Amino acid sequence: MRVCTRPPWTRQMPSGNGAAKPQIQFTEDQIERYSRHIILPEVGGDGQRKLLAAKVLIIGAGGLGSPAGLYLAAAGVGTIGIVDSDAVGLSNLQRQVLHATSCLGRAKCLSAKDTMEDLNPDVHVIPYHERLTSANALEIIAGYDVVLDGSDNFPTRYLVNDACVMAGKPLCHAGILRFEGQLTTIVPGTGPCYRCLYPEPPPPGLVPSCQQAGILGVTAGVVGLLQATEAVKLILGIGEPLIGRLLLYNALEASFRDVRVQRKSDCPVCGESPTIVELIDYEEFCQVRSSSTDQVGGSCDYGSN
Repeated sequence: MRVCTRPPWTRQMPSGNGAAKPQIQFTEDQIERYSRHIILPEVGGDGQRKLLAAKVLIIGAGGLGSPAGLYLAAAGVGTIGIVDSDAVGLSNLQRQVLHATSCLGRAKCLSAKDTMEDLNPDVHVIPYHERLTSANALEIIAGYDVVLDGSDNFPTRYLVNDACVMAGKPLCHAGILRFEGQLTTIVPGTGPCYRCLYPEPPPPGLVPSCQQAGILGVTAGVVGLLQATEAVKLILGIGEPLIGRLLLYNALEASFRDVRVQRKSDCPVCGESPTIVELIDYEEFCQVRSSSTDQVGGSCDYGSN
């Protein structure tokens, strides 16, 4: 006799105040707004309540964070945090769809807040107009159920990974460059982390940034939406998230490739005997390894978005 149990990654998700189901009563407008979700057997009213009760943090309001943020807001994710210290520039508008020409010069996190809350007034957007650092990462991440990494540099990616592993927070990672993207979902204690793929930040200059090499704008859209999809699946506890899998996307070939990734017992962060037990700022670490001030890059990853 087959016994159905919840997948292990769903048991990692926060349960709020301990209630079996979030008790959010829909208004008539909400029933109409989310009707296409509610009629899905895998979502239904209970699933939509989970989305409205969920808290998702997005690192970066750029090429990946923009499409992810738009669709998470449209889906009714109740609280969305946006961490970004940058301002909107003209070159951003080719792919960063949270922002408009009228937003030039504005803080990206504030521009994103206005756009997302205008799209869906059910959503509360919390802007963090600051860089994520070893000093603030754990404090910021602590209040969220799922983290999306849309950062544009390797030091931040390693910092986000380490902080999420230490805090036990699910992380949806993605990277893009030119016509390609990659995506994986990290659930601490269940599958591999980012360091299991790439143990430490690579030397500067190995891979160019998108400022140097370019990026097809719609590639950011495809990969950012896949990040949002992973976050929704984690919140709802449905489907098969990309845990232990690295999804590679090639826009020119219109192809996806799924690579299996194993958790490493000697991983310095999520392994059996972690050697990294506190956060560090990897920009300083990389500067020690090289006197170059170029964009940090790596042979197995992608650059800025």
